[in-house]
Amino acid sequence: MAPGENDHHPNTGQTPPVRAIGRAESRARLSIFRVAAPPWAARVSVVTENESWLTRLRARRPGIDHLIRAYDAFTERYGNHFAASITYFSVLSLFPLTLIGVSILGFVLAGQPDTLNDLRASLISAAPSSIRSILDDLVNAAILERGKVGIIGLLTAAYTGLGWMSNLRDALTAQWGHKLEPPPFLRGMVLDLLALLGLGAAMAVSFGLSAIGGGLADTLLDAIGLGGYGWAKVVLFVIATLLSISANWLVFLWVIARLPRKRVSAKSAVRGALSAAIGFEILKLVGSIYLSVVIKGPLGSLVGPIVGLLVFANLVSRFLLFITAWAATAKENIAVVPPPAPAPAIIRPTIEVTRTPRAKEVLGLVGFGALLGLAWRRRK
Repeated sequence: MAPGENDHHPNTGQTPPVRAIGRAESRARLSIFRVAAPPWAARVSVVTENESWLTRLRARRPGIDHLIRAYDAFTERYGNHFAASITYFSVLSLFPLTLIGVSILGFVLAGQPDTLNDLRASLISAAPSSIRSILDDLVNAAILERGKVGIIGLLTAAYTGLGWMSNLRDALTAQWGHKLEPPPFLRGMVLDLLALLGLGAAMAVSFGLSAIGGGLADTLLDAIGLGGYGWAKVVLFVIATLLSISANWLVFLWVIARLPRKRVSAKSAVRGALSAAIGFEILKLVGSIYLSVVIKGPLGSLVGPIVGLLVFANLVSRFLLFITAWAATAKENIAVVPPPAPAPAIIRPTIEVTRTPRAKEVLGLVGFGALLGLAWRRRK
């Protein structure tokens, strides 16, 4: 017997009327049981007529839904702020790197006086006449003070490099949704330094492969006797690009999976690392085209490389952190954390003992009641 089939009203004994539930009311009742979830979490939604076109699009296109989840996680976990911090330390590191380069150049030119004279003459001839003496003094100071310049450059490079790596690791940790727990000071500094050296070597290999396919292509082809063949340049560019993407893929796989403070499995970062490698190669190609266009003018040759480097560093930082958020918000990487159990209930019985009235109190109350009764009778 179905529930409610022979149910009767308790007072009248009549069967209550059955009311039909409309479509709008059924949707309203269904919405009561929906559980609120973070905007970036994977979810299974029931598409209704009242939902927006974006919700319906996300339900039909899992790829678009994944991108929106990644963007929500990127902004919620302060991706733009971390990218700005990484960009700051990237630009700040240019000064010590320049000092190190000048020091190395000074050590090289100190034993080659002919090359030093040629460099001095080319610099002085290219500069305006008002600053030629200043440039000559700077070249002589770089040669004489090459040791001090190198030490200052190494110390400042260590400071800016460690700050850059520390911010990068914290940013990657945040994009994975992990709690930021800084390691002990000395241990963290050593790990950041090793990671910085490894990443610097990997980036040097990546940019070297890009240079082989770009500006050095004609030189290499002329060296092997294929300089006049257009197909050889195309083949060299394709091979160098594929090698560069492969190297970038390994680099970004290590960056996304191993640089966070709490390591994640490499399997969860494979697709993100491949997307980052392809995107990074596109950014390098766009950056090289930008520099080739900007440095043609006098003002662009002075300001263009600095602005271009600033924009490039910020774009790469944002792109890397967004790819990390994209990998972290994949359905297979979302960890379902159960809500914490409530605190145990404590039952404390309370016993209240009422006091019996005393004899004086009883007599007083009886007398007061008798007086009220007499007064009431007299009024009648």
